Amino acid sequence: MHADLEALLRLQEKDKVVLQVEAAIKDLEPDIQALDAELEGAIASVEAAKTRATDADKKRADLEAKIETYRLMQERKRQRLEWVRGAKEASTLMAELDLARTVLAREEAEWVRSADRVQETQVDVGEWDARLTELKEAQAPKREELAARLAEYDDRLKTALAERQEVAREVPRELHDRYERIRQGRAPLALYPVTSGACGHCYTAVPLHRQQKLQNGDSTEPCEACGVLLYVEGE
Repeated sequence: MHADLEALLRLQEKDKVVLQVEAAIKDLEPDIQALDAELEGAIASVEAAKTRATDADKKRADLEAKIETYRLMQERKRQRLEWVRGAKEASTLMAELDLARTVLAREEAEWVRSADRVQETQVDVGEWDARLTELKEAQAPKREELAARLAEYDDRLKTALAERQEVAREVPRELHDRYERIRQGRAPLALYPVTSGACGHCYTAVPLHRQQKLQNGDSTEPCEACGVLLYVEGE
């Protein structure tokens, strides 16, 4: 077997190891994403509960300000009533006072409901916070396991890439560039053996004269159909 082809095959074996480790890392992604999605959902629920609590508290504060304004208005009318002498003006002020008392009573009732709502939303926040804490605790063992496996795969990937780089130095630059271009294509690998007179990737027949070249090690022949580099196993 030609020395350049041997170097390419060694490089491809290293690339297979890299691909295997990368695939193992990718296999962890669904589990990590599922945990993240569950956690993000719980966090969103907490934030939504906090927003409701903030809105409820603001509404209560707004009602308190309105009630205080109505009370001041009512007090002013009551003071005016003490100084009024005309029956008509007094009657008008009394009607205004009655209306003000009705409005004030309505707003105070609304304030009571808003205060209850504030308490309810604060309880909701506490409950969602507790659920979030429970979820984090429940996820912790799984996350630790995944983190350990990911760290292991990262170490293996670094080692595999370092070994791959070392082997890549043995391949002539032009051939290495060609190999890399093929790897960027659709084929999973760059080199495939001739199997039963056909390309091992796309199964297109390889002409006999090209098979002879491959057997003699005279050249590195590409497949005419899919472009991968061909070789004859055992030669």
